[in-house]
Amino acid sequence: MKNGFFIKKTILQILVLLSVVGCSSSSVNDTVTKKPLTPIPKQTAAQPLPVNNGMFDGVYHNWKGTPYRYGGSSKKGIDCSAFVQVGYSSVYQKMLPRTTLELVKKGKQVKRHTAKEGDLVFFRTGRNSRHVGIYLGNSEFLHASQSKGVIISRLDNPYWKRHFWQIRRLDKY
Repeated sequence: MKNGFFIKKTILQILVLLSVVGCSSSSVNDTVTKKPLTPIPKQTAAQPLPVNNGMFDGVYHNWKGTPYRYGGSSKKGIDCSAFVQVGYSSVYQKMLPRTTLELVKKGKQVKRHTAKEGDLVFFRTGRNSRHVGIYLGNSEFLHASQSKGVIISRLDNPYWKRHFWQIRRLDKY
């Protein structure tokens, strides 16, 4: 009887731990999405020139300043992994997993000095929390920041440098 209680308690603790790991790794967020993510149309010649002429400039201009919301996936609020999902869907017409913990299992790890636009940049921002963004080149990455919403940040920023984890390259085609 005592062993059964211990096993149930341990399973419950594991489930609670798994539900709080990652910036968007809650099992509730994976299964309860009322509206599908709407990809942004690819940039056309009629649109203004992007900041750095990169593939993700249209994504940035369309989502710039959108507030961060844990579990969010709309212009009212979006979390980091949903933003990466929307960005990839817009640029590569490829659907990615919804959570940071699922994303970090995809592709292959690459060294920072070999990173290319479109690679995913991962950070360990706390004991049980992770963050993901899209590498743009020149040590910059696009992401949904908890404090400033969708922005471009630098890998050499002291905060991001301290929490840097890895860069992964996905098959984009």
